Amino acid sequence: MRNDYTRREFIKAIGAGAAAAATPAILSGCATEPAAPPKPIGRVIVIGGGYGGATCAKYIRMWSERRIEVFLIERSPQFVSCPVSNLVLGGSRSIQDITFGYEKLREYGVQVIRDEVTGILTDKKRVRLKRIEDLPYDRLVVAPGIDFMYNQIPGLNNPEAQKVVLHAWKAGPETVELRKQLEVMRDGGVYILSMPTAPYRCPPGPYERVCQVAHYFKQAKPRSKVIMLDGNPDIVSKKGLFLAAWNDLYKGMIEYGPNQVARDVDVKSMTIKTEFDSFKGDVLNVVPPHGAGLVARQANLITNDRWCGVNWQTCESVAVPGVHVLGDATLSAAAMPKSASMANNHAKIAASAIVAVMTGQPLNPAPTINNTCYSYVSDREAMHVDSVHRWVPDKKALEPVAGSGGVSSQRSELEKQYADAWARNIWADTLT
Repeated sequence: MRNDYTRREFIKAIGAGAAAAATPAILSGCATEPAAPPKPIGRVIVIGGGYGGATCAKYIRMWSERRIEVFLIERSPQFVSCPVSNLVLGGSRSIQDITFGYEKLREYGVQVIRDEVTGILTDKKRVRLKRIEDLPYDRLVVAPGIDFMYNQIPGLNNPEAQKVVLHAWKAGPETVELRKQLEVMRDGGVYILSMPTAPYRCPPGPYERVCQVAHYFKQAKPRSKVIMLDGNPDIVSKKGLFLAAWNDLYKGMIEYGPNQVARDVDVKSMTIKTEFDSFKGDVLNVVPPHGAGLVARQANLITNDRWCGVNWQTCESVAVPGVHVLGDATLSAAAMPKSASMANNHAKIAASAIVAVMTGQPLNPAPTINNTCYSYVSDREAMHVDSVHRWVPDKKALEPVAGSGGVSSQRSELEKQYADAWARNIWADTLT
């Protein structure tokens, strides 16, 4: 089934649906009136079909018993999972393994439209689109993910440089291209991953990535080296577990450098320049600082220099009433990582609040959400970190629940099985 509409097809589809609804059904030779669909009580537009947006669209339809009309606007034809994408670099998964369609959402009555948002008129409650006419809404959900601040790394602040030095921090074509770069790199070459200071998408992701690249090198290019330039003063997640994995599985192969913020990149010489040093490699993987996706800025949802502040009881923007912001674009609450698990949970907070407001029901007085994040350190072993967060009315905040959560005691093959199951479950919860 197609995931996109042209302007003409969109109008035609709306008309065809109305005509079909007005046509009597024929059953056993007798004309009968079809059961009329429930009259919509309002419309929600969801921008962004990632873990936050897709989940929110689905749950609004479910929890409103299909009484709320939902449009999901997504510019990509398919959903590609960032969790598990590092395994594509390691060689134990393919990009096809983590790529899914949006067809199942249509079974809930979500109207999935492949288009690009060019503007949000919050004063008029309209979303401006590139391919079809503007759409009005009663409530808006913005789940734009992240965009990169290339202006902070001058040598990458042009499209040609970005084709050579990849970030691959959004799963998809760049993931595949980075894998190709690793495959053609000489044995004895150097791969360098550069990460910005926190907060950034997926705190343990960089350390998992160097494990996966080292795993590939160990099998195919054993004389090669992995260098991680971390903008942070230390490993920010699962430190002891990652250090043990590096020492046990990839001894002498991974070199870790803290406080190494990339200030510039010379693409011609394949060199990353930090405050005091320069590092030359064969494959450079530079992840620039990032913030909320551009559409959030267009809608004036940014409340500090790069993130969107929200009321965590509802995920409603503190800057623009009637607009809910989800996932990595948000200004994180205490100890709340930017993860797929959190985006999926933000979506349910927002869906519950939207349905309550639009149906005249009370808000959930104490939303409680959890985060689980697995890291694969090889093709056979993984480990996790988890936490529980509960709304505290007196503080107007989602705070970690004392005594909840923690990290794995050690990496293991059993944890890898749990990680695979977690991925299957969140994919199903989001999309089917």
